[in-house]
Amino acid sequence: MERARSFPSRRRLLKGAALAALPYALLPDVRATAQSAVVDYPGAEWNSATSSNYTASDRPESYELDYVIIHVTQATYANTLSIFQNPQKKVSAHYVVRSADGHVAQCVREHDVAWHAGNWDYNTRSIGIEHEGWVDKPAYFTNALYEESAKLTAAICDQYGIPKDRAHILGHYEVPGTDHTDPGPNWDWTRYIRLVNFA
Repeated sequence: MERARSFPSRRRLLKGAALAALPYALLPDVRATAQSAVVDYPGAEWNSATSSNYTASDRPESYELDYVIIHVTQATYANTLSIFQNPQKKVSAHYVVRSADGHVAQCVREHDVAWHAGNWDYNTRSIGIEHEGWVDKPAYFTNALYEESAKLTAAICDQYGIPKDRAHILGHYEVPGTDHTDPGPNWDWTRYIRLVNFA
């Protein structure tokens, strides 16, 4: 005599599937998190500026990239990141380089327009890099800061075909119409451009 096969009921199958899916429904969407953490420069930490402080774009399709603009924060690394996350401030840069170890945070994607130069035309055509420190405190311009920043600038120049020279790697003070003085007289341009070219 053959034994009758026992099949689970449709209700039991649906109930089991619902229970199995429940933990995944409660977890955050990993795809969305991974997408927001994408960086343009390998090794950079994603630390997003608020969308109130930059303009979404599709550069270099919408605007050709011609410059890298060098800034000094006049604030600590942590305070600079907080400023970029404050929608009241209306300022951002693509990257911030920490003084102590040269650690790089990316705050705005390179295809978007950061508000860093104080000149809309230059904002649209440049990548802005902030460096932790003060223009009158050269101790902030550490070997690590110079070296890691130079690697970043070299990678940007290679990516967009920007010449690695002083006509295309500018200080904030060189942007037409600006009232800023950074990176200031203590920034070693000769050393920096050499490091960019050997990176």
